[in-house]
Amino acid sequence: MSLEKMIQLHPDVGSDFNALLATAARHSMLCSLFCTSCADACSGEAMDMRQCIRTCSDCADICVATARVAVRRTGQNIAMLRTQLETCIRACELCAEECEKHDHDHCKLCATMCRECADDCRKALPTVN
Repeated sequence: MSLEKMIQLHPDVGSDFNALLATAARHSMLCSLFCTSCADACSGEAMDMRQCIRTCSDCADICVATARVAVRRTGQNIAMLRTQLETCIRACELCAEECEKHDHDHCKLCATMCRECADDCRKALPTVN
């Protein structure tokens, strides 16, 4: 299945398809799943991982909200979309910083995903106007 195709089929999109925004939406959804999985894995670790669990959980919620806002094309709410992308960038940066404090492979992978998601949202941001 193609998210890009789904977005292109929207009657309000036509030739106004934004590939960078679609990539950010897809990556945000995937990042949400990585963060959720990392938070769950952290709960099974022997050490106190409360802060990492909280940060990953918050980031997961922000990422999924970003993906949902990014694929909506009926009407326009550019200010909201830009704000959501900026929030996702910051949440992913904070989550990556927290996960990088730990030597667990799931945290390392989550940090990498968060950095990639932030980068995709950063690339999409100037295209939203």
